[in-house]
Amino acid sequence: MNVSKRHGTYGFDAPGAIAGLLFGAIGLIALAVISFVQDILAAGIAFLFGGLYTLASAASYLYTTRRGKFAVWAEELQRLQGDERLLDIGCGRGAVLLMAAERLGKGRATGVDLWRKRDRSGNGDSTTRANAEAEGVSDRVELVTGDMRDLPFGDDAFDVVVSSLAIHDIRDAEGRAQAVREAHRVLRPGGLMLLADFHHTPAYEATLREIGVVDVRRRDAGWRFWYGGPWFGTTFVEARKPA
Repeated sequence: MNVSKRHGTYGFDAPGAIAGLLFGAIGLIALAVISFVQDILAAGIAFLFGGLYTLASAASYLYTTRRGKFAVWAEELQRLQGDERLLDIGCGRGAVLLMAAERLGKGRATGVDLWRKRDRSGNGDSTTRANAEAEGVSDRVELVTGDMRDLPFGDDAFDVVVSSLAIHDIRDAEGRAQAVREAHRVLRPGGLMLLADFHHTPAYEATLREIGVVDVRRRDAGWRFWYGGPWFGTTFVEARKPA
């Protein structure tokens, strides 16, 4: 799976955040220049440091959304055998869904989403379908419009359930817990669950333990999945549904 040769268009995660970081960096650097011109050395140094720091955060964010998250997920998906039924909850434009589909020569990948553009730039099922065509996997991909708190699938329907930066979009804690419970419900006994998020992952783990999942752990996704720096890193919740 060559991460550098993706053929679809996957946009930017929360594009407003990237824009804010870039404008903030430019503003701070401009203030630094003004301070140096006015011979206010201490303020100039402080503004310059702040500007460069913010610019580095923007670069980290941009790298993650355009390449880093793909590299991390490509490694996670290597464990697929090729014949699984996989569900991507909150699949968006299909970044994870379609990488999984590439490995499912005898399986099938299903993506479910409400397709809200405020979550990701250009979000929509038509875009995801076009990406599936571009990646050459449309024959093994199904897209479903649905709420992750009430998944339109039967119990034990999937061998693998994944989600990348989607569950946190639900604003209330009970709604997020319900989404995790739904992910568990549609997963077959012994199936694998991988939930990646930068918020609320301890609560996801707690919800799984409350419903009887013992084989569950949280782990850091690493620097390639930082949205600006380690203070905004991504965590995986990995679990196996009891057989």
